[in-house]
Amino acid sequence: MSITVLAAGFFAMLGLMFLSMPVAVSIIAVGALGGYLSYGMPLINTMGGVVWGALNNSVMTAVPLFMLLGEILLRGGIADKMYDALAVWLGRLPGGLLHTNIGTCALFSATSGSSVATAATVGTIALPALKARRYPDAAALGSLAAGGTLGILIPPSINLLVYGSLANVSVGQLFIAGILPGLVMTALFSTYIFLFHGDAGANDKTADLPLAEKLALLKFLVPPAVIFLVVMGSIYGGLATPTESAALGVMVALFFVWRNGRLSVALLENCFRQSARTTGMVVLVIVCALLLNVTLSMLGTAQVMTRWVASLGLTQVSLLLLLVVFYVILGMFMDAMSMLVLTVPIAVPMVMAVGVDPVWFGIFIVVMCEIALITPPVGMNLFVVQGIRRGGGSFGDVVRGSVPYVFIMIGFTMLLIAWPSLALWLPRSMMGQ
Repeated sequence: MSITVLAAGFFAMLGLMFLSMPVAVSIIAVGALGGYLSYGMPLINTMGGVVWGALNNSVMTAVPLFMLLGEILLRGGIADKMYDALAVWLGRLPGGLLHTNIGTCALFSATSGSSVATAATVGTIALPALKARRYPDAAALGSLAAGGTLGILIPPSINLLVYGSLANVSVGQLFIAGILPGLVMTALFSTYIFLFHGDAGANDKTADLPLAEKLALLKFLVPPAVIFLVVMGSIYGGLATPTESAALGVMVALFFVWRNGRLSVALLENCFRQSARTTGMVVLVIVCALLLNVTLSMLGTAQVMTRWVASLGLTQVSLLLLLVVFYVILGMFMDAMSMLVLTVPIAVPMVMAVGVDPVWFGIFIVVMCEIALITPPVGMNLFVVQGIRRGGGSFGDVVRGSVPYVFIMIGFTMLLIAWPSLALWLPRSMMGQ
């Protein structure tokens, strides 16, 4: 098999997507057709067993549990109180509630695992307050779309979980590796707001409260902090697997919702329904990508790509820079999860052949997914934030507000390449390396 055949299959898949074919259908069409043309029905008949073996994995059970955790926090009234508490502390900074948007997204990310859920949740809470206080539309919307991307970098992250399952990498190490990059990215976002939107909300009096009242509001930050400690602490304390830790997080969240007097059958039903819808969409894409991967594995795609990269004589840095360009362009036309599951089986052997740590590459590829989430024309977070605006408004406002964050993320990627320890220091320290 040649590189030309691989390229033809890849562009055929993109072509089907451009023709408005669902992503999952486009993937399985190319995968099944390629397998049939190459090996006939025997290969097609083996696909079901391969997919069952991959999905019959306890790690994958964590996906719906983390989805459910985010829904409980949103519908249980924990997220809006968290926003109010951060607003009185961060509102005094130049940029006002724009910092609160970033801070709340980061804190919610530490309990959710989903970028879209983070952007939708914080956006729903923040936009009425931002509009009432006359914050610039582009700056406000951009901070929400970009802040939402932290949901797949700061652990627990569904994208890191899926990457770990596909690449056979420890999910626990990936989660701990995402902490420092997530905090640095959050700081970079706030620094940008401080420097370029410092005049936003200059007349906002949100933070003008007595110190005693501010301190009293800190109690609303306890639930997300406790959930994060339970999830991450149970993993690294050796008490639970990632899936079991997700279940513990759900139980703790339910306890806090019960304490708030919001727990009801109707709330649980809504949480379960929405979690099931979102999980169904994610798992369908994963299943179709696994079917495609059966064909790719039989065709020896990873070996072909590895030999091709070796023949180019690329250094580690030059290969990673080439992948940055590839992923940024691909992310303009493909959603983040599809991009992840399609490229991991091919990209991981390539980068490992030049000495790249697979845990570090997990953080790298998730940052690429973050860029894809706010890159037009199909950036998912852009549409999510636009969709929750009341009274309409130009989609261009969301795009203009988000574009600067794309360049911040690309700059952060350069920092990650130049200083790999940013992602690797913490997991190596915890493993005693």
